[in-house]
Amino acid sequence: MKKAVLAIVAILIILVVRLWFGIYLHDEFGETHLFLKHRPTWKWEFYSPLGMSDLRIEDLPKEKRNEQLLFEEFVSSRGMSR
Repeated sequence: MKKAVLAIVAILIILVVRLWFGIYLHDEFGETHLFLKHRPTWKWEFYSPLGMSDLRIEDLPKEKRNEQLLFEEFVSSRGMSR
């Protein structure tokens, strides 16, 4: 019984960490950082396809555009990756 309770608690902790924490790749220096998300999402890794280039978001393919929008929502707009 005690092992089952510990297993359930461990699974819940892993789920909470997966939903509420993430890792982003700094768009200028390439360092990875752990951060707390402002809302739960299954996405774990965030990066900026634009990086520090002069491209615009309209120049990106659709999937990279979505990645850039997520990076801006979760990382840039929260004051990280400056």
